Amino acid sequence: MNRIFLFLILSTIAIFASGAIEGEVQKQALNMSAIVMFVIFVGATLGITYWAAKRTKSAKDFYTAGGGITGFQNGMAIAGDYMSAASFLGISGLVYAKGYDGLIYSIGFLVGWPIILFMIAEPLRNLGKYTFADVASYRLRQGPIRTLAASGSIATVILYLIAQMVGSGKLIQLLFGLQYEVAVILVGVLMILYVTFGGMLATTWVQIIKAFLLLSGATFMAIAVMAHYDFSFGALFAHATELKGIAIMSPGGLVSDPISAISLAVALMFGTAGLPHILMRFFTVADAKEARKSVFYATGFIGYFYILTFIIGFGAIVMVFKNPQYLDMAKDAIEGGSPILGGNNMAAIHLSHAVGGDFFLGFISAVAFATILAVVSGLTLAGASAISHDLYASVFKKGNVDGIKEMQVSKIATVVLGVIAIIMGIMFEKQNIAFVVGLAFAIAASANFPILFLSMYWKKLTTRGAVIGGSLGLATAVILVILGPTVWIDLLGNTKAIFPYQYPALFSVTVAFLGIWFFSITDNSHEAALEREAFEAQYIRSQTGIGAEGASSH
Repeated sequence: MNRIFLFLILSTIAIFASGAIEGEVQKQALNMSAIVMFVIFVGATLGITYWAAKRTKSAKDFYTAGGGITGFQNGMAIAGDYMSAASFLGISGLVYAKGYDGLIYSIGFLVGWPIILFMIAEPLRNLGKYTFADVASYRLRQGPIRTLAASGSIATVILYLIAQMVGSGKLIQLLFGLQYEVAVILVGVLMILYVTFGGMLATTWVQIIKAFLLLSGATFMAIAVMAHYDFSFGALFAHATELKGIAIMSPGGLVSDPISAISLAVALMFGTAGLPHILMRFFTVADAKEARKSVFYATGFIGYFYILTFIIGFGAIVMVFKNPQYLDMAKDAIEGGSPILGGNNMAAIHLSHAVGGDFFLGFISAVAFATILAVVSGLTLAGASAISHDLYASVFKKGNVDGIKEMQVSKIATVVLGVIAIIMGIMFEKQNIAFVVGLAFAIAASANFPILFLSMYWKKLTTRGAVIGGSLGLATAVILVILGPTVWIDLLGNTKAIFPYQYPALFSVTVAFLGIWFFSITDNSHEAALEREAFEAQYIRSQTGIGAEGASSH
């Protein structure tokens, strides 16, 4: 094991070194401070993985770090898992481009957390073991429910991974001068290393370190921006409107109709509560009390972070917009409007240079890379657990498998998922991947959340209702995304979309809940009666923790 690990570390360093030498610099000179900090981060996290590998002996260690993570640590890790590059670069870029309206994403990504705090975290921890499918199938038939839940999880994970891998390739290509393919392979290799050898323990500490670095860097950027205006938001907004016009302080620039706004909010709110890599984190703590603490701390960190992205976005308007140092003059001559190097998603990166020079640019660049690694590691672990625990151990083997064999299957699944992510990341390089993120959240909101929520709170839920309703929600989300403007017009080149809205969640979630309700109440089978009778015992355990794996079992 140790020799294999050292070989893979050396291989990773070799990939990076060859890429750094041979890669073509894309638009930005090689930043040595970024390279140095990147190498330090990678070295530190590989050291953590080596440490974690020696402590990962069982399936419980691999999936949940033995349940020994504290509420505060888990809250920080959840924040690290959730605050993706899309959040840091994407939302600040949206605020830079659209102003006030970019806040809809900040709020949307945050509002799902009260649902998790008050309705999901504790029952999930009391009823489950490794994945949310444990909860969904607690009193229902294992085979069909776990198959559906695992399918929703794997679909969400792969779609999310594609977006992260393409984003990482473009970001690292721009920041470090690596070739796109080398950048994607590098992220994939490191991700496989963290998860295969270190499991949840290594992934947790990578996420904690990343969250600390990201919050620290974003805080410094926000304070530096506000210091220019004597910490007056009025002065900051006044200067921004002078540069971009009063329209940036008005709603409607990003989402123009109420149906789209509500549908986007539904996707972000319920999608967050159905993301498998987020739900999996609640099994890493000792009991339901620590799970509740996890969400409390995570909500605080995430809410604080999204406030910072709003300030960073406006800071980029006043310090980057029309600044010749950060403009793409070739595009400016063709398009007008002062386009910046690398596009709007690089607004936060350019702002880091404006407030802290080359050194801070290097720090933020390394943090952006750490952000991607932390998120893809959590995603890969969630996908691997769905394959090994839900499908292999529970469906195919019907529970007759030892933990060591299950862990081996999970590690194989990790490598396979990593290879798929690398291949898909390279294949999707030239594609518009906006629909991929939207589809991932739509599937999580339409297939995962309704089944999980109703399995915990609705007595009349049956296996038939859950399977048919969940499948209808999943199919509706996929079909409406394909028929919507992002795919039908942007990707397929048609002139008019069959489904007029970009976000399908309002419709697909409604279909899922109605389908689950109708096919459950019309199910008069003997199995359905037994499933309804089992609800009371499940509900008592979910609320009290009696019979759950608690602190005494660790």
